[in-house]
Amino acid sequence: MLYLVIAIVLLGVFLYLFKNPIRESGLVTRAIQATLFLGVLFFLTLPSYVIIDADEIGLMKRKFLASSLPPGRIIAANGEKGPQAEILGPGFHFRPFIRVLNVIEYAPVVLIPEGHYGILTAQDGLPMRENQFIADPWPAGKTQQMLDAKYFLTEGKGQKGPQLQVLRPGKYRINNYLFKVKVAKALDVPTGHVAVIRSKVQERSDCPDDSVQAKDADQVTAVIVPTGCKGVHAEPLNPQAYYLNREAYEATIIPTRIQTWSYKGGYTKRQIDLSVDDNGKIQQVESAKQEITPESAADRAIIVRVEGWTVPVDVRIVVQVNPENAPLVVASVGDLQKVEDKIITPAIRNIFRTIGGHPDRKVLDFIEKREEINQLVLDEISKIAAKAGVSVQEVHMGEPAIPPELLVATLREQLASQLKETYIREQEAQKQRISVERERATADQQAQLVRAEIAKKAAAFKKQQLKLEGEGEKLKLIEIAKGQQAQANVLGKDRAMQLQALEMSLAAAVKNPGIVKIPTVLVTGTGSGFEGAAAVLGASNLIESMKGMQTKQK
Repeated sequence: MLYLVIAIVLLGVFLYLFKNPIRESGLVTRAIQATLFLGVLFFLTLPSYVIIDADEIGLMKRKFLASSLPPGRIIAANGEKGPQAEILGPGFHFRPFIRVLNVIEYAPVVLIPEGHYGILTAQDGLPMRENQFIADPWPAGKTQQMLDAKYFLTEGKGQKGPQLQVLRPGKYRINNYLFKVKVAKALDVPTGHVAVIRSKVQERSDCPDDSVQAKDADQVTAVIVPTGCKGVHAEPLNPQAYYLNREAYEATIIPTRIQTWSYKGGYTKRQIDLSVDDNGKIQQVESAKQEITPESAADRAIIVRVEGWTVPVDVRIVVQVNPENAPLVVASVGDLQKVEDKIITPAIRNIFRTIGGHPDRKVLDFIEKREEINQLVLDEISKIAAKAGVSVQEVHMGEPAIPPELLVATLREQLASQLKETYIREQEAQKQRISVERERATADQQAQLVRAEIAKKAAAFKKQQLKLEGEGEKLKLIEIAKGQQAQANVLGKDRAMQLQALEMSLAAAVKNPGIVKIPTVLVTGTGSGFEGAAAVLGASNLIESMKGMQTKQK
């Protein structure tokens, strides 16, 4: 408007000078007139063009020379006053007095980044039907036409409110007066999971009137519908990214990998430790430890009452959801966490209480018959979990916290048996040690033992030698005695004795030559004996000796 006023003023000055030129200087008048003409032309054309940058759009609001909008409408599709459905794209736009008749606003193009999508909400259009949550879907391939505000409001008969179609990653020139855009993160279904879709809209006309119930009569009642109908879709989405309108479709991610749920901790574990003192007496000491429930555990340990005793039992179960059963999980319970909290946990506690309360069940069965109890629990919990679409693969019972009073007798018996066996082994080891020491001592005295053995053998040989020598001497003496007897028989006993004494004297003289005396006189005798010979050999000594022998013999 200011530009138009300035143009009118300049035009008035130009016309005045044209009728009343300056006479003193015609050249000056023409120059002023030319300048005024150019100024009028500039200010008249300035409100008539618009330049839009490459990453912008031009939005117009009509103010003058137009009819009013129909009641209930906020966007002008046919040039009425107010926000216009038309937008200006990049470049130069010339329209007479466009800036005078409209307020021009500039807005950036809408950018949808990778991994995201845009949710559109229309500010104008036909009202939605009663109980309609979101606008009807546009025909395939007409998303770009939907973004044309004029087409949306006239030919397309677009509905006011949230739109089912979404904008995929990219740049869009959108009329901000008509559409509000909210950027949301795309649905990413990770590997090992599926997405179960609960739809709030009906996109097809052949949807069944009655809800589809669970196929198996043993399963819980669940409403499952074909894809495109309102409700939980029977076909889950496989792992990948989806530009899914989260305002219209609610996605529940269900893991299809094996899951492990553990029940442990939350009780005080008592135990009695046995020890043996120096005297071999068994002593026992009681201790207690608080077992904490880990954060990763599904719940605390399962408490079982058996024979009046309270037995906490740690349990671990392995479960899995098949992809085709994932919709049943969502439709019947909600998600896998709710299956765990509302179905599996109460059921498994009840199963263990039933097993423990059986009249024939013993406390020690939870140790001695663990595999049997595991199988009983697996059979029962599998039936219950299958009703909600969950498959139980394994059940493992951990070490139960048996009251230590029940185990003391067995432990003492085992310890006593071990002590007895240890004592026997120690005796065997002691005997072995003595044997080794004896062998070692024998080896150390080997030289002496060899000498003793040699001496023993030499003594035996000497004994045998002496025995043989004695026998030989005996035989010799016998033979001598026989010779002496024969000699006595020939010579007579006296002469034989004297001859024997002489032989002994000669033998003594040979051994001791000092007893021999050389006579200086000749000794003769008249007798018939050996006096002469005796005198030569020392008569006094020999004669006395012989006389003594004769006396003894007599």
